[in-house]
Amino acid sequence: MNLHSLKPAKGAVHKEKRLGRGEASGKGGTATKGNKGIQSRAGYASKRGFEGGQMPIQRRMPKRGFKNNNREEYTIFNLGQLDHLVEKYGLQEFNLETLFMNGLINRTAKVKILANGELKTKVTVKVNAISEKAKQAIETTGGSVELV
Repeated sequence: MNLHSLKPAKGAVHKEKRLGRGEASGKGGTATKGNKGIQSRAGYASKRGFEGGQMPIQRRMPKRGFKNNNREEYTIFNLGQLDHLVEKYGLQEFNLETLFMNGLINRTAKVKILANGELKTKVTVKVNAISEKAKQAIETTGGSVELV
C-alpha cells in the first residue's frame, strides 16, 4: 500500500446535492431557503451576533453600573509591603525601574503608595501617586518622596 493508492471506503463519498436545479431534483423552487425574507435572497451574509430577528443577547441582558473608559489603574503598595520589599531586595530607592527589574510590576504599570502598615526604614520613593498619610509617614522616617 502506498500513499498514492489510498482511496475512501466504497460508498463513503457522495455527489453534492445541487440546489435550485428544477423541481425534479427535489431541491428546486426555493432551493431549501424558504419563502421570502433576507435569508432567501442572493448575496445574504449574516451580521455577527444576528439571531434571525430574535432580540439579540446584548439587548436582552440587563445593563448595570457605569464603566469609565478613562480610568487609570494603579498597582498598589502599602507602607508595610514597602518596608518588606526594601529589606528583601536591598533597595536604596523605591522607583518604577527597580520594581520592574525585580519582577514586581510590568513595564507600563503605574504605582501608588498607600498608608496601610508602618515604615521603619529610610527610603527614597519615586512613584506615580501617593496618599497624603503615606507621604507624611515616609518623610517622618527621613525618606523623600518624588512623583514621576
